[in-house]
Amino acid sequence: MNNNQYKWVIALSLLLPFSGSAQKRVGDLTLLYNSVITDSKDSSRKILSTTAYFLKGNLSRAEVNSSLFSSVTIYDSKAGSGVILREVNGQKLLIRMNEENWNQKNGRFLSLNFTQVNEKKIIAGYTCKLAKVSSPDGFEITVFYTRDLIPENKFYDPLFKNLDGLPLEYELQRGNLHIKYTLASVNLNPVPASKFDIPTSGYREMTYEESLKLKTGNP
Repeated sequence: MNNNQYKWVIALSLLLPFSGSAQKRVGDLTLLYNSVITDSKDSSRKILSTTAYFLKGNLSRAEVNSSLFSSVTIYDSKAGSGVILREVNGQKLLIRMNEENWNQKNGRFLSLNFTQVNEKKIIAGYTCKLAKVSSPDGFEITVFYTRDLIPENKFYDPLFKNLDGLPLEYELQRGNLHIKYTLASVNLNPVPASKFDIPTSGYREMTYEESLKLKTGNP
């Protein structure tokens, strides 16, 4: 092997560690999860729900729907502000949050440090790694995540703000309570800007502090 051939071999070898870990950073992303909540003390009791995330740049929208509860959270990570839309006892509420409110509501997640476990899984065609973490309020969290898709907006779900990838399947457990989220679909098509419009009528508007006084508890 002559010197020129040797140089090419060395140059190509430097690329090998990266050949199997190509990442795609995405600004527009739609994720849909199915979830089930169970109680180990009562196996017949289950709550089924869906959670959808819509991401467009610094904007995110999270929709949670079940037979017992529904809510929408719209958040602008650049401005540090957002709103929660929900219906309580037939009354439609719009709860405004500034950056301080957002951090107060999600503070228990902001300092989570995930530990990677030596286990992999293919989900929706994406190679996923397993990570675990314990939250300050007692939840044991396990998550399969991929580094093939990296959202530009890391603030769309405070639970995974510090996760080095995109969660595709995860579980939370505390005592008898168990919650499992399973990916139903992932879509990379552009998200309409109208998804992040905040209603201007039809809702009773209140501050985050006022919402904490409701008998229904924290939003």
